[in-house]
Amino acid sequence: MRGGRLELFMAQRVALITGGGKRIGAATASLLMNNGWFVFIHVRNSVAEAEEIISQFEQQNSSKAPAEILRADLNNDGALEALIQTICEHDIVKTNGGLHALIHNASIYSSEDYESVSLENLRLNNRIHIEVPFLLTQGLLTQLKAGQGCVIGMIDTSLGRAWKGLSQYTASKAGLRQLMMNLAGDLAPEIRVNCVAPGAILAAEWESENFASIVEKVPLGRAGEPNDVAKAILFLLESTYLSGQIINVDGGWSVSP
Repeated sequence: MRGGRLELFMAQRVALITGGGKRIGAATASLLMNNGWFVFIHVRNSVAEAEEIISQFEQQNSSKAPAEILRADLNNDGALEALIQTICEHDIVKTNGGLHALIHNASIYSSEDYESVSLENLRLNNRIHIEVPFLLTQGLLTQLKAGQGCVIGMIDTSLGRAWKGLSQYTASKAGLRQLMMNLAGDLAPEIRVNCVAPGAILAAEWESENFASIVEKVPLGRAGEPNDVAKAILFLLESTYLSGQIINVDGGWSVSP
């Protein structure tokens, strides 16, 4: 740790965001930093994008960004264990009273006909969306309890719906949803657990042609922005009497006919 860094970032709330280099993760990292949080930005390959988040903050605020990039392949057991150990032993966590937020944002999202989904693909979805949040939360329990922290699972609005070509994705996200709801009971009262379910926010490359037809179903008549989701995350982090809740950030899509 560079000299002066520890003193600079004392007395701050500390968050870990998985998949924090792009899209919703990037928007959340920026919003938390601008609201006084120190953010561990986890990435797998998006190091340049995460560095740009930090650079933009420093340019806009003329001060050092309260953030650190942590690189790890979450599909690798050793890398996941190393990530947990890094957080547990980090001076920022120790001097600021623990970990105050854990945001399970890392995700994979690709369409494939059900008949073609491989066991490897199914297992990867379950690994990233269920196993990693389970193990990461479990490994950081002591730090989360010390910080009276909040865990947030990033799910989606697919529950009870049939999304063509996404069975491996929707099934694993439903598993994450139930895991978070169960942990809201298991980890109370020291740790709060909630979910955020984004709707039509950003189109993946493979769905860009059909995204306009999706937006037509949204009562508010427009797509959302990553910052809309980030604001819901910040709301849950700051609302200390909310646990076991799900916020749909979908422009009313979840209640439309």
